Amino acid sequence: MTALIGGTPPEPPVPDVGIPEHLATRMSMAEQYEYLRTKLSRRRTLVTAGAVAGGLLTGCADKSGTTDGKAALPSPATSKMPGAVVTPFGRHLAFGADPKTAMRISWQVPFAVRKPYVRVGLKPDDLSRRITAEVRDLHTPGLTGVRPAVEQYYVHAALENLHPGTTYYYGVGHEGFDPAAPAHRSTIGSFRTAPGNPEKFVFTAFGDQGVSNAAAANDHVVLRENPAFHLHAGDICYADTNGLGKTTDGYDPTYWNLFLKQNEPVSRSVPWMVTTGNHDMEAWYSPDGYGGQLARWSLPENGFDPTHAPGVYSFVYGNVGVVALDANDVSYEITANLGYTDGKQTKWLDGRLRELRATKGVDFVVVFFHHCAYSTSSHASDGGVRAAWLPLFAKHQVDLVINGHNHVYERTDAIRNNTVGRAVPIGASTDPTKDGIVYVTAGGGGRDLYGFPAGVKESYEGHVTRHGTVDTVQWEKGQHTTAETVEWSRVRYRGFSLLSVEAESGSTPRLKVSALDGNGKRIDHFEVRRGH
Repeated sequence: MTALIGGTPPEPPVPDVGIPEHLATRMSMAEQYEYLRTKLSRRRTLVTAGAVAGGLLTGCADKSGTTDGKAALPSPATSKMPGAVVTPFGRHLAFGADPKTAMRISWQVPFAVRKPYVRVGLKPDDLSRRITAEVRDLHTPGLTGVRPAVEQYYVHAALENLHPGTTYYYGVGHEGFDPAAPAHRSTIGSFRTAPGNPEKFVFTAFGDQGVSNAAAANDHVVLRENPAFHLHAGDICYADTNGLGKTTDGYDPTYWNLFLKQNEPVSRSVPWMVTTGNHDMEAWYSPDGYGGQLARWSLPENGFDPTHAPGVYSFVYGNVGVVALDANDVSYEITANLGYTDGKQTKWLDGRLRELRATKGVDFVVVFFHHCAYSTSSHASDGGVRAAWLPLFAKHQVDLVINGHNHVYERTDAIRNNTVGRAVPIGASTDPTKDGIVYVTAGGGGRDLYGFPAGVKESYEGHVTRHGTVDTVQWEKGQHTTAETVEWSRVRYRGFSLLSVEAESGSTPRLKVSALDGNGKRIDHFEVRRGH
């Protein structure tokens, strides 16, 4: 494999998991999974994509505890620990298919519990509605001399038939732990559904977060922005440190416990809408590596295949349609899942973008995924992404594309036909119907930072340097790169950062896009306006 330009942080040693290296390098993810499945003796069947996705509960309950939607399935989990000493943690929200009426509440418990549920109401002291929840038990087999077997328990409840533009209060519990009890009132959280009619709102975004002081600091900046939702462009936790989607990757599932605890102060009230990066392909659980993601997250199930591709979905909030994609499917750089959907994701994307453009009240379409279409940093640009999806972005005039993967902030000019359609200096505006699309790499979420090619200077608000060409590379088929000299790299910042996007509707709809550093100071801003 061609070395990555700019360099990446050194990877930890690869543990011996029982697959000879000469075999592992030639095996697909599915072949490795089958090899280990038959070799390792397991106390129970590993969670599979179909198993953890089945039976998602829907419907809000009345005061008697019965649902007014689909029948609730009993949790298969039992516990030897008294429920009173098991404390929920890691609460995180996500929208259902319609953010106006549907919300998913998820959390973790350190031991199996009986009869988990959510209490919900319009006042913090009146949580009279009770919704049954589902436990998804995730088993990670042990590795001799590396880690013991790990059991993790993720709990999910689906709230439907909510009222638009309404603040709800909720508490999560189980047999022996009642969030409405005086001792647990401090655990009560809240969320607000999307408004019935478009109005001004803010959303935030970054990728490549992990667990660190910088990641926690970025969470605080997100919370200060008071966003309606947050987009996480993949490489969520880094429990898989190598990110090659192989069982030879270094992997510690307990990092997820730390990650969910770290994010809870913001994710308990801000829907945390994630997609999958290369470090999110965890080969221990299913052939495609997404069994773990399906256990941990409840996301809109309107993608082309929610039981196997949890990071592919869409939703509409106000006047913005949002589309999440799984770039592992098309990446030429990291090929563990290359082509795993057999083109179905790209076909779905074409249809979904068409539908959003035809949806009344949707002014803007924002797409986010992990691997970069345009970046000059360490991982550079992925030719697989460009070949599969850029023609569709142009065809349907996507307004903004957000990526991660490279641990920097980098923003392009408006790109049309793979070249600069319009220069977009800091503070400028652009029209996707005429100029092309702006691509933002927002990979400064908290993981160790990257750099830019040798001799290429940073350029950001308050520190603008002379604009010029940059020598970089693009990943091609066969995991090799070709050189390219580009003019589209407009803003570059090597620091922890995030996006904050304000959406306005009305007579002059616009997206006011700002990039903020880890202290909340602005390092870039521009506007997207259609037909101006």
